[in-house]
Amino acid sequence: MTAPAESATPWRENLAKLGVTLPPVTAPVAAYVPALRSGSLVYTSGQLPFVDGELVVTGKVGAEVTVEAAAEAARLCALNALAAVHDLVGLDEVVRIVKVVGFVASAPGFGDQPVVINGASQFLGAVFGDAGAHARSAVGVSELPRNTPVEVELIAEVR
Repeated sequence: MTAPAESATPWRENLAKLGVTLPPVTAPVAAYVPALRSGSLVYTSGQLPFVDGELVVTGKVGAEVTVEAAAEAARLCALNALAAVHDLVGLDEVVRIVKVVGFVASAPGFGDQPVVINGASQFLGAVFGDAGAHARSAVGVSELPRNTPVEVELIAEVR
């Protein structure tokens, strides 16, 4: 009998250091699945900043929502995306985070979308180390589902 494969990254220890646990996967709010594997890639659906089934913040960034609150929401979106990946294949299978796409519901004239999505990117780096470095898009939009200020999706390479 062979020993179980070790995790590619110390994600469990890093989540513990951050004081974070993986939440249950948020149930889809429409006709889609939270994550889907195709070959060696896992694609997540856009994740919202849900905690215990409730959005933690609503509104437009640059109006009702501060950049700091939106960056924290982006971190929560990334955590929910990791939960979707874990539920599908297990985070031990993650080789690296390949791409992050972040959408920011922006008030007119707001242009700091990259700063907001840094909340997700920095969190993924803290969890996966060098394997968390990724390509990224940060897009300003006029509206997001349920009046959330941020939505994040990711692509992870897995074994």
